[in-house]
Amino acid sequence: MGHYDDEREAHYKKDKGGRPELTLTDEQKEQVEKLAAVLSSEQLADFLGIGRSTFYEIMKRDEDVSGRYKKGRAKAIGSVAKNLIQKAQSGDNAAMMFYLKTQAGWKETTHIQQETKEVKTFSDMYGDSESES
Repeated sequence: MGHYDDEREAHYKKDKGGRPELTLTDEQKEQVEKLAAVLSSEQLADFLGIGRSTFYEIMKRDEDVSGRYKKGRAKAIGSVAKNLIQKAQSGDNAAMMFYLKTQAGWKETTHIQQETKEVKTFSDMYGDSESES
């Protein structure tokens, strides 16, 4: 391999060709954090006008973006969880059941009890009038 080939290889390593890596502005990063509470990552990509795989790649290489996304999701989950616990503690049965099922491993089970009744015939109930006569 000659000197020319080494330079060419270094150039390709430096400039991979194709589209340049997309980065988000500070404003877009703030939007990611705020909207993560209500949008999925796919919806956020659509909101930002980029492909889903591009958004995933940005989150992989930019810890600030992935951190803000996680922080936004965690804030929303925390807020809803706080309200759920308050409702459960104030006596809301549905909130109590939901919380216990999702957090304490409770399960609803249905027990089926089969009842059988003895069926009496007419002659059992009233006697056989012909045999009594």
